[in-house]
Amino acid sequence: MLASHAKSFALAGTLLAFSGSALSGYEIDLGNDKKLIFGGYIKVDARYVDGDIAYRDFWIGTGKPLEEDASQFRIFANETRFNTKYIHGDLTGFIEMDFYGGGGNEVISNSANPRIRHAFINYKGVTAGQTWSTLMNTSAIPETADFAGATVGLAFIRQGQVRYKTGGFEVSVENPESFGGDTSNDSLPDVIGKYTLKGDWGNVSLAAIGRELNTNGGNSETAFGASIAGRINLFDKDDFRFQVHQGELGRYVGVAAATDLVGEKVETTTGYLAAYRHFWTETWRSTFLYGRVETDESDVDNSQWSVNIFNNLTKELAVGFEFGNFEMHNSGANSYYGQLSARYAL
Repeated sequence: MLASHAKSFALAGTLLAFSGSALSGYEIDLGNDKKLIFGGYIKVDARYVDGDIAYRDFWIGTGKPLEEDASQFRIFANETRFNTKYIHGDLTGFIEMDFYGGGGNEVISNSANPRIRHAFINYKGVTAGQTWSTLMNTSAIPETADFAGATVGLAFIRQGQVRYKTGGFEVSVENPESFGGDTSNDSLPDVIGKYTLKGDWGNVSLAAIGRELNTNGGNSETAFGASIAGRINLFDKDDFRFQVHQGELGRYVGVAAATDLVGEKVETTTGYLAAYRHFWTETWRSTFLYGRVETDESDVDNSQWSVNIFNNLTKELAVGFEFGNFEMHNSGANSYYGQLSARYAL
């Protein structure tokens, strides 16, 4: 029988949605402990950017400084996504796609190619496939109109991996990539361990990573980094979300803000994010956030701040407006943006 379970949190920690929370959709009970669950959302964004950093549909950890200020406005729906979860007793499979795969243009049809976000199998604590890196704490991602929000301060990466989880402890081997170096000799997987403390107060995760990086000069370098992140429940429905990342983290932090290697040297990165969400009423809420990323070798120093307001018009439909700024401090460049978003959760 087809039953609507539209706003349940059955896929928590697996999907990143408008608010950073997980959404399941419609459940089909096939009997004999078998189920199909379909979900996702349709998201429409109207975005205006003005300043001397080139327009992007959403900010990543870096940008393109311009010689003169420019402004641009776009309406798009690429963040829209669809997912399917298959359950056979202890065995679960999950697939999710969105439409940030490129293709099309703004002249005729604005076509956009679908791309794979998640595709993994889970069986008795073992996860294999492509999904969020174990280094991440998805509950620490703030609610924003701009996709993911302040990516400069986030650990944010999806990739192939094999992960084992028991209680609050997780360990994984993940796909290696010497970003900025010799990727053809990446023969050892990245190794990540994480422990998450949970309670009625929220959660805090502690993670560490070790990996081998290969330079273009034929050298192999070891790299280590650490991360602490969490979401703390405050009075009423308010919460505080934070992330702090330090070490030779390269591509794991800041969404392209830094490479793993700069010449023959391993890059050291510091990234952090703080976000406070306040509920004005049961359905009206705002998030105030600030994030920053700094590197040693390439001398990156980029930041983002924003403030927004969202409201649920119905249980399924949320709308919001966000105003913020992205700045590249060492380039003396920055752009302001305003974004209106509407999301219909399936």
